[in-house]
Amino acid sequence: MTRVSLPSVTYRLGEAAVAASSAVLIVALAIVPFLTPAWIGFEQGRANATAWTGLAEPDLRAVTNAIVTDLVLGPPNFDVTFAGEPVLSETERSHMRDVRDVFGGFALTVVLALGVLAVAFVVARRGNGRWDTAMAWRATRRGARSLAVAVVAVGVVAAVAFDAAFEV
Repeated sequence: MTRVSLPSVTYRLGEAAVAASSAVLIVALAIVPFLTPAWIGFEQGRANATAWTGLAEPDLRAVTNAIVTDLVLGPPNFDVTFAGEPVLSETERSHMRDVRDVFGGFALTVVLALGVLAVAFVVARRGNGRWDTAMAWRATRRGARSLAVAVVAVGVVAAVAFDAAFEV
């Protein structure tokens, strides 16, 4: 039986943490453009959102920007009104607060991932002999590749069984 030394286990855990942190950071960076007014406006135009909401383009943009601002920056009130009437029902506002909580948890995860990467690359630059910048970049690349495989797998599942996957 082969014994694994503590430094070897620590190295492997560090490598896994760098890979996972890299994947989290890539996902975070990929999400950001989809929360911009430019992208949302483009998609609303493509979906002809003014026709199914009954709102004029500037009004729709103002309402949407207020909701996205509550979602991303907070406070998560989601109490946007138009013509004196709330845009979202209480059920919809409750759902959006839940989504905001998920965003907050993800934001905390991103901050932790950035911390892990910062520590890993500072240690790598010091070159303690066991962990160097080449190893740190290799772990980062492994995280990116794993993320790509996971995205393809989720895409295949969604294409084959979207309803079941959505329920899960």
